[in-house]
This record gives sequence, C-alpha cells and structure tokens, in this order.
Amino acid sequence: MTVLICIPCLMTGGTEVQTLNLVQALIAGGHRVVTVCYFENCEDMVSRFQNAGCEVVCLSPDGIRIDGWRGILFLYKGLRSVLKQYKPDVAHVQYMAPGAIPILLLRLLGMRQILTTAHTAADIYPSLKLVHFIQRHCVRAFTCITELAERSFFGSSQLYDENYPLKKRNHFTIYNALPTSLPIAQKRSTVNCPMTIGVVSRLESIKGMDLVVPAFAKVKAAHPEVRLLVVGDGSLRRQMEQQVQAAGIIDSVEFVGSQPQEVLAQYYDRIDILLMPSRSEGFGLTAIEGMARGCVVVAARVGGLPEVVCDGEVGLLHRKEDAEDMAYKIGQLIGSHAELSRIRANALLYVSRFSIERYLALIVNLYSKL
Repeated sequence: MTVLICIPCLMTGGTEVQTLNLVQALIAGGHRVVTVCYFENCEDMVSRFQNAGCEVVCLSPDGIRIDGWRGILFLYKGLRSVLKQYKPDVAHVQYMAPGAIPILLLRLLGMRQILTTAHTAADIYPSLKLVHFIQRHCVRAFTCITELAERSFFGSSQLYDENYPLKKRNHFTIYNALPTSLPIAQKRSTVNCPMTIGVVSRLESIKGMDLVVPAFAKVKAAHPEVRLLVVGDGSLRRQMEQQVQAAGIIDSVEFVGSQPQEVLAQYYDRIDILLMPSRSEGFGLTAIEGMARGCVVVAARVGGLPEVVCDGEVGLLHRKEDAEDMAYKIGQLIGSHAELSRIRANALLYVSRFSIERYLALIVNLYSKL
C-alpha cells in the first residue's frame, strides 16, 4: 500500500533520523512511501530520504514556516494536493508542532487510516484535551517513543509487540531504533589512552552544552590526562570555546564540528564516556548510538533518558543542570576501569532491543494489521 509520512521539517535532528528509520522499515515491508515536509528542509536530509527509496514533497521549497490562519490554509491546500496526486492508503503523522492541525486536516480531507508518533513527553503541552480528542476520534494508533512519554499522555503504557491486538483506537510505545549507519559493536574492552570524554550533539542550551566544559574542567583538575571531544555545532559553540580558554584547557579539548551520520561511528569509537546533560530529551537517540559503539553514557535525569539509560546498569544519571554532579559521575568511572568495563559490557548487550532489525519487524507487523 501507499503510506504518506507527514513531518513539519526535514533537518538533521533525531526525529528526522528516526523518521528515516520508519521510511526504511516501510519500504523493506514492500510499501510505497511518500514523505511530505511542510516547512524547513535541508538538501542533505531530503537526499537521504530519496536515496532510501522514498518520494519527497516539500510544500515550502524555501523552507519558510507560515503561522496562524495563513499557515492552516497553506497546509490544507498542500495536503489536499498530495492526497489527490498520491492517493495514500495510510497517513503517518510525526507529531511535532504543528502536529494536531495536519491530523485534523487529513481527517477533513477524507483520510481514515491515520497513525501518529509523539516524539516528546506530554510536559510540553499546556493541555492534553486536544491530544486525547485526536487519540479517541482521529487516529488508529497513537504511538510514543518511551513508555514514560505514553504514561504522561494517557496514564498507562504498553510496549507494542507482534501479539498486540490492534483495536479501533490504540496507544502504545515503539522504541526508537539505531540508524543503519551505526551497527552494534561486537566487543570493546579497551579504554582509549588518554581516556576521552565526549559529546555528540547540537551545541544548544536545550542540550545542556553550556554545562559540558565546566564539568570537564572539574574532572581534569583531578585527572590531568583526560581529553574532551566535541562533535557537533550550534549557537553555543563560541561560548564553549570561550569557556575552554578561560579554564586554560585548550590543549585538552578538540572541536570537530558537525559530522555526517555515516561517519559518526568513528567518533563514538574515540569516546569512552559520552555526556548527555540535556535539559529536555524525548528519547535520547545519541544515548543508544553511543552505547552501540561501547561508550558509557552519563546523562541527565530528564525526559526519556532514565528509561533508555538504566542508572547504574548501562550508564549513569546525574541531576538536571548540575555540572558538579555530572563531574562526580564522570569521576566515578575514571576512578574505576572495572566499573566502566562492567557498564560498557552491559550496554552492548542491552542496546540490541533498539536494533533496526527489531524496529523493522514491529513496523511491518503493525502495518499488516491495518
């Protein structure tokens, strides 16, 4: 059947990477896939969707976002044109703002088989009345990326599996999956010399990047040999570079900028301890990417991270916005190679639940029941 994937933007974030996984799973299942992007888009991500075998329609070629009633009219006309041209059997809406409006417009335009995926928890919404209305009356399935997020929306949760009996209206959790470009390492028993702490992230406040250098400076004062690798770019890069200069640790920090998804494995392989001090995180794709390559994750106790990074077993959690606690947790790992090795071994086994093969099987099974 023909599946229409609806998404506000096609940039380089974790949501787009996960949506690409969805596209690849559907194509592997024998479906024709069309992705419609409403607003912002970049050539690289559009090309990656097309190379996967997906047809891409950008409603706004220049990527300009339109708000208010003009935006609703713009979406209505764009979706109507796409439905008329491609005649999809199913629409799968990626539920980021705006997410509710396209669902309502698709129903108005006659779509009956609609699925939606929420990429955040409910705490970003001032009210859940519209979400509950959509789940009960508009979509066949409302899927979440963590059980924590599902409970925040609906008060209960259930992991989807092949035995799930699909009803007229459903909500359940399907975990995000590792990108195909990041295979799970078979083994990683050695520690880099010198030991390397790293981040792979957009360098933005929401990712807690302003906390990284202060925490690293505290660790380095006790362990002079450690190094920091910063993979990514963003509005805080200049501030982070200034923090490095002020702390007098220029020789111990390396900024490599943004890197293509296809080469990230080689950077993860250089990192022993991966930091995720996010202020908000729906799932934490970087966490499972790092675990797949043998990094030990030290992450903030926010959003979906406590569910993905089981504290003390496959990683360590620190208090939100607390550089001191982050530095303490890093120090625990540096001070005990045996503990670091134990957690790393656990993570390499644990991360298989997020494999692309498992995700593909669940998506194919779900769509077979529609």
